[in-house]
Amino acid sequence: MHILGAHLSIAGGFHRAIEAAVDMEMQTVQLFTATPSRWQVAAHTTGRGKTKQTTWKPGVLADSAIELFHQSQATAQLQCLVAHDSYLINLATSDDLLWGKSIAAFSEEIRRADALGLDYLVMHPGAHLGEGEEIGLERVVTAFLQILEQLPDFQVNVLVELTAGQGTTLGYRFEHLGTILRGVNDSRFGVCFDTCHALAGGYHWETDADYQTMWDEFDSHVGLEKLKLFHLNDSKKPCGSHVDRHEQIGQGYIGLEPFRKLLQDKRFRKIPMILETPKTNDQKEQMDPVNLRTLRELAGEWDS
Repeated sequence: MHILGAHLSIAGGFHRAIEAAVDMEMQTVQLFTATPSRWQVAAHTTGRGKTKQTTWKPGVLADSAIELFHQSQATAQLQCLVAHDSYLINLATSDDLLWGKSIAAFSEEIRRADALGLDYLVMHPGAHLGEGEEIGLERVVTAFLQILEQLPDFQVNVLVELTAGQGTTLGYRFEHLGTILRGVNDSRFGVCFDTCHALAGGYHWETDADYQTMWDEFDSHVGLEKLKLFHLNDSKKPCGSHVDRHEQIGQGYIGLEPFRKLLQDKRFRKIPMILETPKTNDQKEQMDPVNLRTLRELAGEWDS
């Protein structure tokens, strides 16, 4: 069977994500290790007694939370544990203050992932904010090299995610991913392929010919051996829109058949696949079990 799962909430503790994954018969899970949309900062007092927030301060994982997570995983024995980094981290920016804060934040993401014993840490390469793609990619590589120097012995594998290319975001072309991986040149770095982002970024993969062309291009620029994880999402927006809006499997511009091709492609059978689709539909029905069943049916593992 395929290694299927979803991004799940850590409300109540990291171990709750594992428990929910087991309840829904998943084999893998993705989670955040901290609030993904808020910087954690230390308060500093100026000479006039006013408080000014200036320095990024990492969150500390409690030993008890780590132990509970390890105990849950020992029982569940999920095949792959994944974290996604904070949405605020931008290693491509030319703003030195934000760049330095992003390096510190991503370094802490690595420490937290290692403390939890995670397999993969997924990250978006960031946005160049008008400085140009070449400069942005150089900033990403330089940031990673600094992190490698500071944390030479980290264990988690870092996966650069294919993006939709919204705004000045990098990573929407396979060439971007290849440039980053070649620049870092470390076996712990690979790629997470998001199906929604691929379509929104401009890659057609609906027909057999388009599907083969896309993977040939990926292999040429990145290398199939660097593909370590899939995010399975349909897209609310059409090909080339560069708009990142996830949809339920089969209900967007991708449709069912491309997912069938992907799930029946023997090259990818052992690569973990994680849903990031909306949790409920208009009728408030819980959709992770529905989407998982659809994927298993498309893979030929369950009867429809």
